[in-house]
Amino acid sequence: MTRLCPSAPAEDGAMVIGIVGPDGRVAHLATPLRADGGFVERLRQEGASPETRFRFSGTCQEGRCAQWTGSACGIIERVLARLDPAQAAEALPRCGIRRDCRWHSQRGAAACHACPLVVTDQRG
Repeated sequence: MTRLCPSAPAEDGAMVIGIVGPDGRVAHLATPLRADGGFVERLRQEGASPETRFRFSGTCQEGRCAQWTGSACGIIERVLARLDPAQAAEALPRCGIRRDCRWHSQRGAAACHACPLVVTDQRG
C-alpha cells in the first residue's frame, strides 16, 4: 500500500494539508488541496519557504528519504520521544489523509496527537 508523507516538500502536485498558525501549530484542512507549480512558485517569491507557512503531503519515499530509518519514518519517532503529553492535541485533529498517512500507520492516534506540532521548515 502506498503511504503518504504528512511532511513533504512543497512541489507541483503536492497536497496542502494544513496551515501553520501564529501559535506555531498546524491547523489541518478537512480536505487537502492540490498545489500546482504556480502556487508553490508564488509562495517562494514572497520570501519565506512555503513549508514555514503550510504543511504539504506527498507519496512517502521510504528509503529515498533522509528521514527513513530503514523500517519507519524517523520524524514522528523523534517528535513522540520529545513530546510533553500536555502539548498534544486533546482530540484527534481533523485530517484529510489519515487513512493513508505514514505516521498514522506507524504510530496510530499518538502520531495524530503530535502532528499539529510538526512544522516542516522551522527557519521562519
